[in-house]
Amino acid sequence: MSALTRFLGDTPLRILLKLVVVSFIVGLVMSAFGWSPLDLLYGIRDFFLRIWNMGFAAIENFIGYFLLGAAVVVPAFIVIRLLSLRR
Repeated sequence: MSALTRFLGDTPLRILLKLVVVSFIVGLVMSAFGWSPLDLLYGIRDFFLRIWNMGFAAIENFIGYFLLGAAVVVPAFIVIRLLSLRR
């Protein structure tokens, strides 16, 4: 197995074919919605501008979401790790 194949995860020709198919499908969907690559860039820019304009409220919301998620994820992680120790 060559280094390039190992890096790509498959042969270069198959990767190229997969990229062509996925690019066509994404282009078709974007065309159907009337989106352009610039629309995506503007959307990302506007997202960060809204976060910036929200100021400290965004940080407060982030911390609240983080703690809420951690209250579920951390105990689930501990339980999964304890159950995997039995194997």
